[in-house]
Amino acid sequence: MGFIDDAKDAAETAGRKIKDGFEDTVDRVSDKVDEVKADAEVKKAEAERDSVHKRNEIKEEIRGDE
Repeated sequence: MGFIDDAKDAAETAGRKIKDGFEDTVDRVSDKVDEVKADAEVKKAEAERDSVHKRNEIKEEIRGDE
């Protein structure tokens, strides 16, 4: 029975390691997705800011505020 128990323990350990590795990979992918989403939101906000600045500059030129 010793050999079978050792094999069973080894299989359980290998299974746990595979599961842990998979969970780590899922966490890393999730973190990367969150990072990409945050970067996209920042770029969108920056573009909107630049658009507002440009629009205000054009309005100032039309009104003769310069």
